[in-house]
Amino acid sequence: MHANENFTRYMEIGIDSFVAASIDRKTGQATKPARQLRELLEAITLADEVGLDVFGIGEHHRLEFLDSAPAVILAAAAARTRHIRLTSAVTVLSAADPVRVFQEFATVDLISNGRAEIVVGRGSFIEAYPLFGLDLKDYDSLFAEKLDLLLQIREQTHVHWSGKHRASLNGDGVYPRPVQNPLPIWLGVGGTPASFARAGALGLPLMVAIIGGEHRRFRPLIDLYREAGLRAGHSLEKLKVGIHSLGYVADDFTTAAPDFFPGYAKSFTEIGKERGWPPVTRAHFDALLTPTGALLVGDSETVVEKILQVNEALGGISRLTFQMSVAALPHEKMLRAIELHLGDLVVGFAKSFPDVHRELHRVNVLGNVVAVELSIQGTFRGPMETPAGVIQPTGAKVDIPCADFFYMRNGKIERFDCYPAASIMLKQMGVLPDFASAVNRH
Repeated sequence: MHANENFTRYMEIGIDSFVAASIDRKTGQATKPARQLRELLEAITLADEVGLDVFGIGEHHRLEFLDSAPAVILAAAAARTRHIRLTSAVTVLSAADPVRVFQEFATVDLISNGRAEIVVGRGSFIEAYPLFGLDLKDYDSLFAEKLDLLLQIREQTHVHWSGKHRASLNGDGVYPRPVQNPLPIWLGVGGTPASFARAGALGLPLMVAIIGGEHRRFRPLIDLYREAGLRAGHSLEKLKVGIHSLGYVADDFTTAAPDFFPGYAKSFTEIGKERGWPPVTRAHFDALLTPTGALLVGDSETVVEKILQVNEALGGISRLTFQMSVAALPHEKMLRAIELHLGDLVVGFAKSFPDVHRELHRVNVLGNVVAVELSIQGTFRGPMETPAGVIQPTGAKVDIPCADFFYMRNGKIERFDCYPAASIMLKQMGVLPDFASAVNRH
């Protein structure tokens, strides 16, 4: 990293949907799939209107999902939205042709005027492999080879490439080209260390699916990702981490948990029958609602507090997406969650300092400690909520000293701490000795 390199740690908030279908168990068919897709597009449009940053569509090839063609859904969404970024969540690249994947998402990028992204992965289900004539014994080599080709296509219009699982390309042109150059490609991962290390070595942003257990158990894997990226010469700005979490925000906690549990329990119990998991119990669900549990379910205040804890536990994240479709919520409740709660959550993060960023000044190596000197810079343009009330914006510029400390052992990050000078921030904002006086002054 170089002095005065500017990088942002603004956290994007969004939604991922697997477009769960309603199944008539007597006929074995999806009921009213056209209506469900129309409702999905309505939800994406609303997410754009309330200011969410990103909406992702999964890819599954099973009866209970309607997302087998995510690029088609995203293209329809692109035509009716203006600002929100549109991504896959994830594209099962192992079972796809990288040329077609690039062409499809380049087209979405053109329709959306530069808002498309791809999250590539191997998928958590295996139906795509026999469906497209692939052998599961090639699970790893398929993905590695196809990721290599996709990245080459992103870099070059005319590609020279050969591999085991696809016909060679001998300077063939791949069209159309997207608005964005490069088209953003994230690597979606579960819990395999090699996947984290690969994303870091390639300098690709990382999307981590955390659907159970505790978020903090992924810290060593995320550290591995960052270490691999730094060793490969990539900047911290490039090594972004996103989290895909199961979650739902409602009016209050006593409403959120009962709303979410029935559909969640049914979904995971059905999947568990295939994978040998025990049925989901309410005790299991409640354990995931604790401050360290993986579920982001509750009222806005509870969920914001938990997101901040996740951010700290994982050493800083750039994006967090809620996956609510697992709970099979009624459409009205889904829209209310987007409009009244997730929208407020985004506003709460961004409204006080909409241009906030961190300016890098110096990196110092002191034995096993790497000390990074920075400043948090921005403009106090929006109201700031405090325990004593709301402080109205003053337009004051803030330039807050900050230090990050990376504690290393045997070449690996053992601990990370961040220390902002809060007292200086409050002074620059024009806050008097206590919050109450600042609130009353306005």
